[in-house]
Amino acid sequence: MNPASDPAAATAADARAAQKAAFENNKLAKRLHRLVGQAIVDFNMIEQGDRVMVCLSGGKDSYGLLDILLNLRQRAPVDFDVIAVNLDQKQPGFPAHVLPEYLQRRGVPFHIEEQDTYSIVKRVIEPGKTTCGLCSRLRRGILYRVAGELGATKIALGHHRDDIVETFFLNLFFSGRIKAMPPKLVSDDGKHVVIRPLAYVAEADLARWAQVRGFPLIPCSLCGSQDNAQRKQVKAMLQQWEREHPGRVQNLFNALSQVVPSHLLDRGLFDFATLKASGVPDPQGDVAFDPPDSAATSCAGAGELARAQSIQWM
Repeated sequence: MNPASDPAAATAADARAAQKAAFENNKLAKRLHRLVGQAIVDFNMIEQGDRVMVCLSGGKDSYGLLDILLNLRQRAPVDFDVIAVNLDQKQPGFPAHVLPEYLQRRGVPFHIEEQDTYSIVKRVIEPGKTTCGLCSRLRRGILYRVAGELGATKIALGHHRDDIVETFFLNLFFSGRIKAMPPKLVSDDGKHVVIRPLAYVAEADLARWAQVRGFPLIPCSLCGSQDNAQRKQVKAMLQQWEREHPGRVQNLFNALSQVVPSHLLDRGLFDFATLKASGVPDPQGDVAFDPPDSAATSCAGAGELARAQSIQWM
């Protein structure tokens, strides 16, 4: 029988679809909160009494970060405050009312910083050139100043797993350096600690979460429309790899925490000059062509401990 011609069957089909969607959304919520809690524990991102300044741009990532931190704060093993900060860069057409209205509905303390960096970037950068570098530097300096004025002890950014892998390849391809986005760092002036609680989270999960939660997204008309940006090229490459070889991006991300300096070429990280045979077996010796499971096995104990600690944040 055609369900469309049978109201009872159609209702039952709708109920099953709704139940399946609710089940999948619940799985997604648990995964997101577990991964953020895990990252916070692994890198000691948030401590007792912290005042965490969440940088809110209006994109899916920063909305997701704020939303998850607010949820985790209710059951975290430490007490911390959250304040949302948006930098209004005076881009034409920016809907300035959207974020304040959303934050007021959520009952979140917030600060809107108005600085016309848009005009500076458009004046300095030649037409057709990417604006991301200058825009990022200007934005970072302003946010550091605001963090000091607000008494924030941590600055939380919405960069996720895919951002970190993309940054690794950007540095590799265009700068000749093995470098990515650290999950936690001290600012250039030494005054602020910057954290990335979404470090373990896939971008696709944040996109789904934005739909589930109905965030009022605001697109970036300055950098989001630049088709020639190097990051877009790297993102497209990684997306193709992931389609052809599912799980590859996660493997690349995992590799960033399984670094063997003795098997690279950086003399600042490993003392090759004085390296001599000692006659004693070395677990970090010539294992370059061994099966790739030995290093992971050695980290299993530490990983289990960290996972147990992260349960307190879930």
